[in-house]
Amino acid sequence: MAVAQTIHKHLFRVFLLTLVSLFAIPAATLVFTEYALRSQDAEFLQAIEARIASDTRLSAADKAQTTEFYRSHPLSKACSATAPEDKDFHEQVCEPYSMQWQFHWADRAAIWTLALGAALLAAALVLGALAFANRGLRYASFVAGWRLMTVSSAVEVVLQSSMLVWLSFWLTAYFMERYYIKLIAIAGIAAAVAVFYAIYTLFKKLPFGNVIEGEVVAEADAPRLWNRIRELAARVKTTPPDHIVAGIDTNFFVTETPCDVRGQTLHGRTLFVSIPLLRVLDQTEADAVLAHELAHLGGGDTRSSAALGPKLQQFDQYTWEMRSGGLTIVAHFLLRLYRMIFSFALARDSREREFKADRVSAGLTAPNAIVQSLIKISAYASYRNDVEQKLFEHNRQHDGALGIASFVAAGLPPYAGSDAFIETMKTADVPHPYDTHPPLLERMRNVGHHVPETDYGAIVSTAPQASWADEIETAADIEARLWSDYEQRFVQNHELSLAYRYEPATEEERAVVLRHFPPVEFALKNDESVQVSYEGLHQSVDGGSTIGWDEVKDLTYQDNTFGDVLVVTHHDKGMLGARTTKVKVGGLGKQKDNFKGAVGRYWQRHQIMRAERATSAQAEGDAPA
Repeated sequence: MAVAQTIHKHLFRVFLLTLVSLFAIPAATLVFTEYALRSQDAEFLQAIEARIASDTRLSAADKAQTTEFYRSHPLSKACSATAPEDKDFHEQVCEPYSMQWQFHWADRAAIWTLALGAALLAAALVLGALAFANRGLRYASFVAGWRLMTVSSAVEVVLQSSMLVWLSFWLTAYFMERYYIKLIAIAGIAAAVAVFYAIYTLFKKLPFGNVIEGEVVAEADAPRLWNRIRELAARVKTTPPDHIVAGIDTNFFVTETPCDVRGQTLHGRTLFVSIPLLRVLDQTEADAVLAHELAHLGGGDTRSSAALGPKLQQFDQYTWEMRSGGLTIVAHFLLRLYRMIFSFALARDSREREFKADRVSAGLTAPNAIVQSLIKISAYASYRNDVEQKLFEHNRQHDGALGIASFVAAGLPPYAGSDAFIETMKTADVPHPYDTHPPLLERMRNVGHHVPETDYGAIVSTAPQASWADEIETAADIEARLWSDYEQRFVQNHELSLAYRYEPATEEERAVVLRHFPPVEFALKNDESVQVSYEGLHQSVDGGSTIGWDEVKDLTYQDNTFGDVLVVTHHDKGMLGARTTKVKVGGLGKQKDNFKGAVGRYWQRHQIMRAERATSAQAEGDAPA
């Protein structure tokens, strides 16, 4: 229930932000133009009636006729007047680029943009509903939405950016009778960047990759396993996989998406098997898992995923790219809303596919086989995650091989007998890289075989009589290579985490921090320099003054004509508010972005370190004496 409430709140928040992003700027433009046009109508009519009344050359009938003409032809309608009798009036007050002409077209553009936003919002909801209603229409609806949303979002950015620049001039010009070049320049630059970014990203070829950590198992290396998979595929009435990839991840899956395995691109149907999981599953239990995966192939699940997957990834990348271009944020939330609606449809379909594949598997093997395999896979994945989390939380560097595989294998049976194990298994999910799997208890009900929680431990602790891992001649070598690579990456990421977490308090800790956060010096004009280190900012001027990160509350980089400045806001107060220090950084040149990146990264490291120290101190204070 709590998860559902969180999802609903998140959806509601994104929906509100979508409304703001689509309608705020055009609505503000429309309100302003309508107010100005109505005001001009009243002023113009009042002035023209006074002129007509004072014109002695006109008869009473002419005055009445002329007055009636202007009353029925307000100034705000002059630019849209097309009748022959209105030609003179139109040409007199609606010259191109005149004030009246600009307000007329700004008003029309605001209305069109509001209508476009409403149409896009409706389209997102309708296409999302189609994805819910019909699985066969899902791919077509998403591709249609993908093209419509990406192109239209770029149009939205262009329209709203133009309005923002126009407002930056006319709001002050109309109400204050003056304009501000700097304000217009800021709006113009922001708009130009947003338009360029939106159009560039629209046509940019975004990367797509499907890398599988594993190694291909040739038929010669596992003939009995290959034969068994073909037998199961025949019973499922589907074509067997073209490739088997063995790895150490805690899942099984099938895919028809081209994938990269150790630099080799595999096409066709690929089945991934987990060697560590095969070692804890009896062959009958493993058969149930393999039959489940083959049922996905037979049901067309992988075919639709292969077609839809690249589109989803490209859409996701485009959506988040549009968050990074300043004013392109006006398109980001619409794209995000559409993706969320579509994700709900995919999640529901994923659950239905899993239930169906479980039923197929139970029918081909046995209900108890698929249920016991799910229990074992959930238990192994949960315990391995706990082991790795504790290793990652370790506050010292890891030396040598970690031995995660042997540690998990030896510790799993004792873990299965603990109270923590039962609590974890109550909400356990089976890990999977492509789908949202239903909870374990729901999957038990689906196949009509319930196992009491009290029996979980015995199932997990029971060693398999025969394992398909033993039928893979290269299994031990594959595991050794993959675990070695995995643990090497784990140690490197752990050390980087320590570099963020250490204060440092010892020379050993300092060495770790300096490996990842060495001092970086930037040359400035007049042979001056500024150095960024884990301790703070060091200036060569003023006798080599230093601003420690503990002094910093906020940082603002200012581009100035006479030299850029980094404004440091301190925690303490000055005479006129927050105390600030201006660090002159003129002369950075092409190193400006590198300097900003270094300052941001090193300050972020310090904030993470301080938060870690505070959490540790609180934990020590809460610990029993």
